[in-house]
Amino acid sequence: MPLDYVRRLTGTVRTRRENTHLGVGLAFVAGATNAGAFLAVSQYTSHMTGIVSSMADALVLGQTEVFLTGVGALCAFTLGAATTAVMVNYARRQGLSSAFALPILLEAALLLVFGFLGARLQMVHSIFVPATVSLLCFMMGLQNAVITKISKSEIRTTHVTGIVTDIGIELGKYFYVNRHDLAGEPRVLADRKRLRLLTMLFTAFFSGGVIGALGFRAIGYSATIPLALVLLTLAAVPAVDDVRSALRNDRGHGD
Repeated sequence: MPLDYVRRLTGTVRTRRENTHLGVGLAFVAGATNAGAFLAVSQYTSHMTGIVSSMADALVLGQTEVFLTGVGALCAFTLGAATTAVMVNYARRQGLSSAFALPILLEAALLLVFGFLGARLQMVHSIFVPATVSLLCFMMGLQNAVITKISKSEIRTTHVTGIVTDIGIELGKYFYVNRHDLAGEPRVLADRKRLRLLTMLFTAFFSGGVIGALGFRAIGYSATIPLALVLLTLAAVPAVDDVRSALRNDRGHGD
């Protein structure tokens, strides 16, 4: 994979093509992480709808532990999104090329930690499950926020509800029959490029889920390590560029 292409994937100068390719890659990772997490802790962690609903059920049924786990997951997801906003805005103000790459690198580092330590920490079940759920929700918040900022809210990668809704809307417009043109009213036409993007995101999330489930069943927590390497591949080049630039500036000041 050429370095220039990888550099553009998470760089600050972007086109629709880079947004699409990055979104598909992140959707694959999110699907794989979500499926693997379910096998690890019997809970999906990429979307807040189910978690908030489970909190409501737990509150009514008096299941305090489940309710508190949900609160922790919700707060972790929110904190992840907030962390992305802080990192991106700080990096932008510093003129860094890795503004969008930094949250992805943080997610990769956390996935590596989970992959290496998950099996050892599983013994302490009472701590492992809520901590794992919160960690994975934090990572999903990181990822969802960064692609949202990159694409100006056009692309989401950690949950499928919005993707499927938008696919339905575009399909409805695609099959709509414009029998009569009304004065001043535009024809109903589907955005085929958007429909193609949404279909790619859905396919990437689903295929990632299949690969993640197969990987976790075969090798356990180590299945997250290849996912972390994918994220590192996507985001490492802009970060290395910034490090090299900083080193050159230090040498220049030293001279």
